[in-house]
Amino acid sequence: MIELAAGRIKAAPEDFVVDEIPSYGPSGTGEHLWLNIRKRDKNTLDAIRAIANALGADVRQAGHAGMKDKFAITTQALTLLRPPKTARAEFESAARQLQLEGIEIAEVSWHENKLKPGHLRGNRFDIRIRDVSMVDAERAIGLLRRVGKEGVPNFFGEQRFGRAGDNAARALAWLRGEERGPRDMRQRQFLFSSLQSHVFNHVLDARIADGTWHTPIEGDVLKKHETGGLFTCVDVETDRERARAGELSPTGPMFGTKMRAAEGLTKVLEDAIMLQQLGENFPLEATSKWGEGTRRALRVWVEELTAEAEMPPFEGTQQPTKTTVRVRFVLPKGAYATTVLASAFTFARTETATFESEPEPG
Repeated sequence: MIELAAGRIKAAPEDFVVDEIPSYGPSGTGEHLWLNIRKRDKNTLDAIRAIANALGADVRQAGHAGMKDKFAITTQALTLLRPPKTARAEFESAARQLQLEGIEIAEVSWHENKLKPGHLRGNRFDIRIRDVSMVDAERAIGLLRRVGKEGVPNFFGEQRFGRAGDNAARALAWLRGEERGPRDMRQRQFLFSSLQSHVFNHVLDARIADGTWHTPIEGDVLKKHETGGLFTCVDVETDRERARAGELSPTGPMFGTKMRAAEGLTKVLEDAIMLQQLGENFPLEATSKWGEGTRRALRVWVEELTAEAEMPPFEGTQQPTKTTVRVRFVLPKGAYATTVLASAFTFARTETATFESEPEPG
């Protein structure tokens, strides 16, 4: 078993820097004001609410592509629909002059449509892990560099399951009619997404245990990394060669009424895990309102990964016993930085559970 390094994450907001990589930029026309913002120690929804209120815009019409962590320094795009009684020039000028604590308006433009969750290519991370022993740091850096070449299991992070870690259990009790669900529709969708994620993680655990999380087997639904296209594995040797080259990966279930099912032994495994986690007579048809289901790659490729130890200053002949490891990488949308770091480090759950998350389409 690989021994992981102990470390401390998010000692300060500057230790966790995230830059959103957009799928597209603003068109320059339209009625939605496009803002690129940089925020410090604020969560995405609070930042959007503060900006909308300051500009007199309807926060319900605000759009964003992804959630960004609170205790961090992050950049991202958002859109605000121009209030009908406010002139374009006045609205834009007010945005450019806006000053709010912890929020910087970096760019202002216009766009035809409201930004929606998922309308981004990925995120760029620059993270420092502090208080790592010198011995652990060397081993952790080696593990991370290996991840940069081979990818990492595409687990949903702990933040997906709420601060108490009970979102999936709450969702199951609600969907089975054992408890009342939240009144807020967005919270209901988030709970359902948490339950989907919970089942997916269990399938991924099983595929790691049998060594096939990155290796296609007959009946797998495979995903092409470049295009996102899905197809069923029938030519095992060819598909395994393509998987080794990084072209594709096996997928796991994000269950729903229209999810593409696997075949063969993969289907047997997934059905057994869904039965185990959801129980008999689970009301699948009733979940269609919250998501139709999709497939998620079991492996995520980590791009542009670098890892290095930053030596602390010391006086005299006393040698440092601990260091800071700086890790930089790019992830596609829907992937979690914590899953990359977890390949080399272990953190207290309270540290990782403070990351933001939100349901994904499907």
